[in-house]
Order: sequence, then C-alpha cells, then structure tokens
Amino acid sequence: MGQGALRRRSLLLGGGAVLAGCAPDAAPLQGGWVGTHPERGHRLRAPLPTPTGATRRTDVLIVGGGIAGLACARELQRRGVQDLALLELEDQAGGNSRGHQLGGSPCPLGAHYLPLPGPETHDVLALLHELGLARHELGHTVWDERHLCHSPQERLFIDGAWHEGLLPPEDGPALRQQYQRFAARVAQAQTLGFALPTRRARWTAAHAELDTQTFAYWLDQQDLTHPRLRWYLDYCCRDDYGADAATVSAWAGLHYFASRHGFHAPGDETAEREPVLTWPEGNGWLSARLAEPLGDRLQRGRTVLRVSEQRAGVDVLTWDETADRAERWQARAVVLATPLFISARLLEHPPDALRQAASQLHYAPWLTANLALTGELLQRPGVPSTWDNVRYGAASLGYVDARHQSLDPSPRPPLLTAYVALPAARRPELLEQPWQAWARRVLDDLAPLHPDLAPQLQRIDLCRFGHAMSVPVPGLRGSAALAALSEARGRVLFAHSDLAGYSVFEEAYAAGMKTARRVAGGLGLAAG
Repeated sequence: MGQGALRRRSLLLGGGAVLAGCAPDAAPLQGGWVGTHPERGHRLRAPLPTPTGATRRTDVLIVGGGIAGLACARELQRRGVQDLALLELEDQAGGNSRGHQLGGSPCPLGAHYLPLPGPETHDVLALLHELGLARHELGHTVWDERHLCHSPQERLFIDGAWHEGLLPPEDGPALRQQYQRFAARVAQAQTLGFALPTRRARWTAAHAELDTQTFAYWLDQQDLTHPRLRWYLDYCCRDDYGADAATVSAWAGLHYFASRHGFHAPGDETAEREPVLTWPEGNGWLSARLAEPLGDRLQRGRTVLRVSEQRAGVDVLTWDETADRAERWQARAVVLATPLFISARLLEHPPDALRQAASQLHYAPWLTANLALTGELLQRPGVPSTWDNVRYGAASLGYVDARHQSLDPSPRPPLLTAYVALPAARRPELLEQPWQAWARRVLDDLAPLHPDLAPQLQRIDLCRFGHAMSVPVPGLRGSAALAALSEARGRVLFAHSDLAGYSVFEEAYAAGMKTARRVAGGLGLAAG
C-alpha cells in the first residue's frame, strides 16, 4: 500500500458463514504468522539489561531499517560516510515495504506499489533512475514497461459483477453530478498547492483551515453525500492513511488527490489511468535494493532499548536477538528512524517536541495475508482478473494477485495478497488471537467474491503490524512539534514518515535523505 497507511471505520471482516475449517470434515489450515516479531518490541516494557562484551563504536548509528533508515544509510554512504551501522529490529529490513516468499514465489508483506513520482519528488525520481526503472529521452522520462503495472490494473465487484476501475459505476444522474462536483473541488484545492513530499508545498491559512476538520465533515459541508462517492473516498483514505474520512483531516483527504493527478469524473476525456510501479513482492523490491549495498553494516535482529546522549557522543543499549544478549554501542551521531512514539521511549531524555508529537500521533494496525492456491478461481460476471481487486462495501481493502507482474508465461494459480486495516481498538485482538482465527476471517471476507476459494487454499501466511500507519487526524499536519523535529539539530536526529503525519514511501524516503545530508554536513563526517 503507499508506504504507506491503512484504513477503515470499524473494519469488521465480514459476517458470513463461509469460514474455512469450520466444517467438521474440513482439513486444518496450513500457514502461520510471518514477517514481524511483536515480542521484540515489547522488550521496551521490561527492565533494562546489563550489556556484555566490548562496546561497539561507529561514527553514525541509524536505528530502524524501514525506508527512512535505509535511505539515510544509503545517502550517507554516497557522501563518503563509511563508518556507520544500521540496527533493525526484524530479520529483514524494509519496514512496511518488505517482501515474502510463499511456495517459491515472491509476494508482498506490506506496501505493494509506488505511484510514478511527480516533479517535487526528485529524490525518489533520482533513485528510480539509478535503479534502472527510468531513463531520460529527448527531455522526457521514459519508464521501463516491465515494472509498470501490467494491464488490466483494477476492478471493483459491485451489483453482482466486476467493473473496470475502482470508482463505483454511476447509478443515475445524481452520482454523475457529485463526481463532477468533487472533481471541481479537487481542482480548486490544487491551486492552493499540494505536493509529495508534503513539505515542498507552502503551508497557508487555507491549508490550516482544512486541517482543523475531518474530511467527512468537509464533504458534508460541500453536500457531497452520495453513498457510492463516500464509500470510494473512505476507501482511498483507508488505502493511504489507515482510517476513514470521518477520522482523517480534510487536508489529508484532499491531499490524496491534489498531490497526484487530481480526481477525474467518469467521462472526463482528459483523464488517464494513473500508472504505478509494482513488482510481485510489492515495494519489497525497492527495499531489498536499498539494503543490498549496506552489507554487514545492516545489523538485523537488533532491538534498541535505550539511547542516551553523553558529553562525548551517544550511548545505545541494544538486545541481540540471535545471541540473546545485551550489547552497548557508542556513536558520534544517532538517527532515530523509528516511529516517533518509539523514539520517545528510546531516548533517556526526550525533548519536549518529541513528547508532544508522540502524544498527537494515532496509529492504525495492519494485517496482510498471502494465499497460495492449488488452481484457478471461477470467473464471476464482468471484467476478467486484474492486479488489484476490491469488493464494494467491504470493510477490508481487497487483494492483489502477486503473480500478475510475473514475466514467467507458464500457467500457474494466482497468489493472492489480501489487505486489512484495523481500528486501534482491535490492536490487542490482532496480537492475542491465533493466526487461524484471522485466516478464517480473511477467507470469510473473500468468500462473496470467490465462493470456491477455501477448498483451493494450499497455505495462508499472515503478517501483522501493530502500529503500521500514522493516521493524519485533524491538527496533525500543522503540528508545531512535528515541524520542530523535522528541523532538529544535535547528535540525535529523527528520520521517519511520522514527521509528515502519514505513512507513504515518498515521505519516508525524503525524511531519510534530508537527515543524512544534515548528519554528513553538520558533524563534518564528509565533505559532500
């Protein structure tokens, strides 16, 4: 999902009776939890251990191997800073942008696409050129077609059939009029200035006003109330932000469209399908390439427990999950590329701005499920199978076919990656209930689309993120505390998409790059 956010109001995963494994003669589900280790993060609640062995020293220590941390390490290396280390909690770097292997085939654990970057997103654009995804020809950017989403791209199941695209089809003139009016409102908002990353757009009183109210309230004031339009806008907010229009700010709801290609009503001849980059393993393709040049500078399975600024540097206490022991690091500078609520817990003496920002943030839990099947699924009426598939009215976010991007022409069953965003109140349930319970809920949610799916299920691997996405609630984008942390100076700096108030790849990458430049220049560690 765009580095990014997940979403919905109550997110109850269906209430049907088609639960795999419920029948007395049903075979037990094969699968389990993969990708994350919540118990590691919960070490922060325990008393601090005593480190053993020699203290490890480095110039720059980066805490957190998500996109921001990886971008920071990569840029520091490019600027000549070689004495660095990156400590990552999990066994694989990438944060919300990681891949998985199921039955020998790649599939995503988190975010599964990247919109083509606009002119303001020059850091990401430069990265994509360096990775060979784009090239310059006659003053234009030409994309490698192999990495653009193959056609057909999206479909929506509504009124008993699959329809092309995710925008609900018109059911009368009232909806057509509302689509046109919302398109006009988005075009009007674009004149205010919206950008990715967001801080490249000037913040005005008009933006601040939008940030004081929820998107749902703003839509009500505009008399944009048609159920099909409102479902779609809820879906978009849950897709990027992990919460619905009644939760996110009006600034965030408009930013989703105004910072990209706007909103085009059906029949708009100027509209073009927004191209996206995607891979079988989703954005794990990108994170793997960011991590590769780091070599053994990337220390996986390291749980950071305490960060203490000293007179001569910064002390960091960690737990080596493989060796099962505490260790001590010392660095000239530390970059906390962790969610801000984690950074506030790690720092022995967190600054007031960090305490305040951490108290303002709200996080959406996230679940992904990868389903390996034994055969093709029966086709329902309407357009054929696509990459992204969503059911109208569902609380879940639909699924992608991880094999859609495969260049292997041999016929193979689809490999589905289903996405679920949950309200924060269900975080304990996500952590405490067995994987089988969540697997059955995912299957129950998919049953109206594919009644024949459960008997064809070979294995289901699930990944849970307790604090996956920062939700841009009203007042967060204009937070003075976030602005202060973005410009922080000293031996401990911050780099995370939380600084933008929401979670997408572009914001995380920009935060990592910005902090790397500040570290390299401010501490005199490199001349670049």
